[in-house]
Amino acid sequence: MRLTLLLLIVILGSAHAADTVRLTNGEWPPYLGEDLPHHGVASRIVAEAFALQNVEVQWEFHPWARSLKMAEQGTRDGSAVWLYNHEREQRFHISDPVVESGYYLFHRKNRHFDWSSVEDLRGLRIAATRGYDYGEAFQQAEAAGEIDVVRLTGDEQGLRQLLAGRIDLFPVDKVVGFDLLYQQFSAAERRLLSFHPVPLRSDSLHLLLSREVPGNSASTRAWRDCATAARFRSTCWKSSSR
Repeated sequence: MRLTLLLLIVILGSAHAADTVRLTNGEWPPYLGEDLPHHGVASRIVAEAFALQNVEVQWEFHPWARSLKMAEQGTRDGSAVWLYNHEREQRFHISDPVVESGYYLFHRKNRHFDWSSVEDLRGLRIAATRGYDYGEAFQQAEAAGEIDVVRLTGDEQGLRQLLAGRIDLFPVDKVVGFDLLYQQFSAAERRLLSFHPVPLRSDSLHLLLSREVPGNSASTRAWRDCATAARFRSTCWKSSSR
Protein backbone atom coordinates (compact mmCIF):
# COMPACT_ATOMS: atom_id res chain seq x y z
CA MET A 1 0.00 0.00 0.00
CA ARG A 2 1.09 3.57 -0.55
CA LEU A 3 2.40 5.20 2.61
CA THR A 4 3.64 8.64 3.49
CA LEU A 5 7.39 9.05 3.32
CA LEU A 6 7.60 10.50 6.80
CA LEU A 7 5.46 7.73 8.27
CA LEU A 8 7.83 5.14 6.88
CA ILE A 9 10.78 6.99 8.34
CA VAL A 10 9.30 7.14 11.84
CA ILE A 11 8.49 3.44 11.92
CA LEU A 12 11.75 2.42 10.31
CA GLY A 13 13.74 4.44 12.80
CA SER A 14 11.94 3.07 15.84
CA ALA A 15 11.87 -0.51 14.59
CA HIS A 16 15.58 -0.61 13.81
CA ALA A 17 16.52 1.19 17.04
CA ALA A 18 19.50 2.49 15.08
CA ASP A 19 20.64 5.74 13.51
CA THR A 20 21.56 4.50 10.03
CA VAL A 21 19.50 3.28 7.09
CA ARG A 22 21.19 1.78 4.02
CA LEU A 23 19.67 2.79 0.70
CA THR A 24 20.71 2.10 -2.86
CA ASN A 25 20.72 4.77 -5.53
CA GLY A 26 21.70 5.36 -9.15
CA GLU A 27 22.72 8.04 -11.64
CA TRP A 28 19.95 10.32 -12.94
CA PRO A 29 21.05 13.95 -12.61
CA PRO A 30 19.82 16.26 -11.25
CA TYR A 31 17.48 14.05 -9.23
CA LEU A 32 20.14 11.51 -8.22
CA GLY A 33 23.90 11.23 -8.58
CA GLU A 34 26.89 10.16 -6.52
CA ASP A 35 28.92 13.29 -7.31
CA LEU A 36 26.06 15.81 -7.13
CA PRO A 37 25.62 18.16 -4.14
CA HIS A 38 23.66 16.16 -1.54
CA HIS A 39 23.65 13.29 -4.10
CA GLY A 40 20.90 15.10 -6.01
CA VAL A 41 17.55 16.69 -5.28
CA ALA A 42 15.59 13.49 -4.62
CA SER A 43 18.37 12.03 -2.47
CA ARG A 44 18.43 15.16 -0.36
CA ILE A 45 14.68 15.07 0.23
CA VAL A 46 14.90 11.46 1.41
CA ALA A 47 17.98 12.08 3.57
CA GLU A 48 16.63 15.21 5.25
CA ALA A 49 13.30 13.55 5.96
CA PHE A 50 15.15 10.69 7.68
CA ALA A 51 17.24 13.26 9.55
CA LEU A 52 14.05 14.54 11.19
CA GLN A 53 14.10 11.23 13.08
CA ASN A 54 17.86 11.39 13.72
CA VAL A 55 18.43 8.66 11.15
CA GLU A 56 21.39 9.01 8.80
CA VAL A 57 21.15 7.66 5.26
CA GLN A 58 24.07 5.57 4.05
CA TRP A 59 23.91 5.79 0.26
CA GLU A 60 25.29 3.19 -2.14
CA PHE A 61 25.39 3.91 -5.87
CA HIS A 62 25.04 0.98 -8.27
CA PRO A 63 23.62 0.28 -11.73
CA TRP A 64 19.85 0.57 -11.52
CA ALA A 65 19.04 -3.12 -11.88
CA ARG A 66 21.48 -4.03 -9.13
CA SER A 67 20.21 -1.27 -6.84
CA LEU A 68 16.66 -2.56 -7.12
CA LYS A 69 17.69 -6.20 -6.66
CA MET A 70 19.71 -5.49 -3.51
CA ALA A 71 16.75 -3.70 -1.96
CA GLU A 72 14.29 -6.36 -3.07
CA GLN A 73 16.38 -9.13 -1.49
CA GLY A 74 16.74 -7.19 1.74
CA THR A 75 20.53 -6.90 1.62
CA ARG A 76 19.87 -3.15 1.80
CA ASP A 77 16.96 -1.41 3.51
CA GLY A 78 15.55 0.19 0.39
CA SER A 79 16.16 2.20 -2.76
CA ALA A 80 15.40 5.66 -4.14
CA VAL A 81 13.58 6.74 -6.27
CA TRP A 82 11.24 4.62 -8.39
CA LEU A 83 7.92 4.56 -10.18
CA TYR A 84 5.00 3.00 -8.35
CA ASN A 85 3.47 -0.17 -9.75
CA HIS A 86 1.51 -3.12 -8.35
CA GLU A 87 4.38 -5.57 -8.83
CA ARG A 88 6.70 -3.45 -6.71
CA GLU A 89 4.02 -3.07 -4.07
CA GLN A 90 4.26 -6.83 -3.48
CA ARG A 91 7.97 -6.53 -2.67
CA PHE A 92 8.27 -3.09 -1.12
CA HIS A 93 6.59 -0.61 1.16
CA ILE A 94 6.15 2.36 -1.19
CA SER A 95 6.22 5.93 0.06
CA ASP A 96 4.08 8.80 -1.09
CA PRO A 97 5.74 10.85 -3.85
CA VAL A 98 9.23 12.17 -3.24
CA VAL A 99 9.41 14.11 -6.54
CA GLU A 100 7.28 14.42 -9.66
CA SER A 101 8.58 13.53 -13.11
CA GLY A 102 7.21 14.64 -16.47
CA TYR A 103 8.42 13.37 -19.86
CA TYR A 104 8.04 15.79 -22.76
CA LEU A 105 8.71 15.53 -26.47
CA PHE A 106 11.71 17.68 -27.39
CA HIS A 107 12.11 18.86 -30.97
CA ARG A 108 13.99 21.41 -33.05
CA LYS A 109 12.41 24.86 -33.08
CA ASN A 110 12.50 25.03 -36.86
CA ARG A 111 10.15 22.05 -37.11
CA HIS A 112 6.47 22.73 -36.44
CA PHE A 113 5.12 19.99 -34.21
CA ASP A 114 1.82 19.41 -32.46
CA TRP A 115 0.27 16.34 -30.94
CA SER A 116 -2.52 15.18 -28.63
CA SER A 117 -2.35 11.38 -28.97
CA VAL A 118 0.24 8.78 -29.89
CA GLU A 119 -1.41 8.41 -33.30
CA ASP A 120 -0.12 11.91 -34.10
CA LEU A 121 3.45 10.59 -33.81
CA ARG A 122 3.14 8.27 -36.80
CA GLY A 123 5.56 9.01 -39.61
CA LEU A 124 7.97 10.89 -37.35
CA ARG A 125 11.49 9.73 -36.51
CA ILE A 126 11.61 9.20 -32.75
CA ALA A 127 14.47 8.16 -30.50
CA ALA A 128 14.06 6.89 -26.95
CA THR A 129 16.43 5.76 -24.22
CA ARG A 130 16.98 2.03 -23.90
CA GLY A 131 15.20 0.52 -20.90
CA TYR A 132 12.93 3.52 -20.26
CA ASP A 133 9.15 3.18 -20.09
CA TYR A 134 7.38 6.11 -21.74
CA GLY A 135 3.85 5.11 -20.84
CA GLU A 136 1.44 2.42 -21.95
CA ALA A 137 0.24 4.11 -25.14
CA PHE A 138 3.76 4.85 -26.38
CA GLN A 139 5.11 1.41 -25.44
CA GLN A 140 2.24 -0.40 -27.16
CA ALA A 141 2.51 1.70 -30.32
CA GLU A 142 6.26 1.07 -30.43
CA ALA A 143 5.86 -2.69 -29.92
CA ALA A 144 3.21 -2.85 -32.65
CA GLY A 145 5.39 -0.93 -35.09
CA GLU A 146 2.85 1.86 -35.31
CA ILE A 147 5.49 4.51 -34.56
CA ASP A 148 9.11 4.62 -35.70
CA VAL A 149 11.31 4.43 -32.59
CA VAL A 150 15.03 3.75 -32.29
CA ARG A 151 16.41 3.04 -28.82
CA LEU A 152 19.63 4.79 -27.77
CA THR A 153 22.02 4.35 -24.85
CA GLY A 154 21.23 7.61 -23.05
CA ASP A 155 19.41 10.93 -22.96
CA GLU A 156 22.44 12.96 -24.02
CA GLN A 157 22.80 10.87 -27.18
CA GLY A 158 19.14 11.50 -27.98
CA LEU A 159 19.47 15.26 -27.65
CA ARG A 160 22.59 15.24 -29.84
CA GLN A 161 20.82 13.26 -32.55
CA LEU A 162 17.96 15.73 -32.35
CA LEU A 163 20.36 18.63 -32.85
CA ALA A 164 21.98 16.82 -35.77
CA GLY A 165 18.60 16.41 -37.47
CA ARG A 166 18.78 12.61 -37.44
CA ILE A 167 15.51 12.36 -35.50
CA ASP A 168 12.40 14.51 -35.18
CA LEU A 169 11.45 13.88 -31.55
CA PHE A 170 13.09 12.79 -28.33
CA PRO A 171 11.13 12.22 -25.09
CA VAL A 172 12.99 13.12 -21.92
CA ASP A 173 12.14 14.14 -18.37
CA LYS A 174 11.99 17.93 -18.61
CA VAL A 175 14.18 18.58 -15.58
CA VAL A 176 16.74 16.01 -16.75
CA GLY A 177 16.65 17.45 -20.26
CA PHE A 178 17.24 21.01 -19.11
CA ASP A 179 20.04 19.89 -16.82
CA LEU A 180 21.75 18.06 -19.68
CA LEU A 181 21.34 20.99 -22.04
CA TYR A 182 22.93 23.40 -19.56
CA GLN A 183 25.68 21.02 -18.49
CA GLN A 184 26.68 19.43 -21.80
CA PHE A 185 25.57 21.78 -24.60
CA SER A 186 26.38 25.30 -25.71
CA ALA A 187 23.98 28.24 -25.53
CA ALA A 188 23.78 28.22 -29.32
CA GLU A 189 22.74 24.56 -29.30
CA ARG A 190 20.18 25.14 -26.57
CA ARG A 191 18.53 27.86 -28.62
CA LEU A 192 17.79 25.34 -31.37
CA LEU A 193 15.58 23.11 -29.23
CA SER A 194 12.14 23.33 -27.66
CA PHE A 195 9.55 20.92 -26.26
CA HIS A 196 5.82 20.42 -26.66
CA PRO A 197 3.82 21.48 -23.56
CA VAL A 198 1.72 18.29 -23.51
CA PRO A 199 3.56 15.67 -21.43
CA LEU A 200 4.05 12.22 -22.87
CA ARG A 201 3.71 10.88 -19.34
CA SER A 202 3.64 12.35 -15.83
CA ASP A 203 4.47 10.28 -12.78
CA SER A 204 5.56 10.44 -9.19
CA LEU A 205 8.76 8.83 -7.93
CA HIS A 206 8.94 7.04 -4.60
CA LEU A 207 11.19 5.64 -1.92
CA LEU A 208 11.02 1.83 -1.78
CA LEU A 209 11.63 -0.02 1.50
CA SER A 210 12.12 -3.77 1.31
CA ARG A 211 9.50 -6.09 2.76
CA GLU A 212 12.37 -8.52 3.49
CA VAL A 213 13.85 -6.23 6.15
CA PRO A 214 12.33 -6.58 9.64
CA GLY A 215 11.06 -3.23 10.83
CA ASN A 216 10.21 -1.90 7.38
CA SER A 217 6.52 -2.67 7.85
CA ALA A 218 4.24 0.26 8.56
CA SER A 219 0.60 1.04 9.25
CA THR A 220 -1.59 3.04 6.87
CA ARG A 221 -2.34 5.81 9.33
CA ALA A 222 -1.05 9.14 8.09
CA TRP A 223 0.35 11.16 10.99
CA ARG A 224 1.63 14.24 9.22
CA ASP A 225 -0.29 16.77 7.17
CA CYS A 226 0.41 16.43 3.46
CA ALA A 227 1.14 20.13 3.18
CA THR A 228 4.05 19.73 5.57
CA ALA A 229 5.71 17.25 3.26
CA ALA A 230 4.98 19.46 0.26
CA ARG A 231 6.59 22.49 1.90
CA PHE A 232 9.55 20.34 2.88
CA ARG A 233 10.01 19.13 -0.71
CA SER A 234 9.79 22.69 -2.01
CA THR A 235 12.49 23.88 0.38
CA CYS A 236 14.82 21.09 -0.73
CA TRP A 237 14.29 21.88 -4.42
CA LYS A 238 15.17 25.54 -3.92
CA SER A 239 18.29 24.91 -1.85
CA SER A 240 19.64 21.71 -3.42
CA SER A 241 22.54 23.42 -5.17
CA ARG A 242 23.76 25.40 -2.20
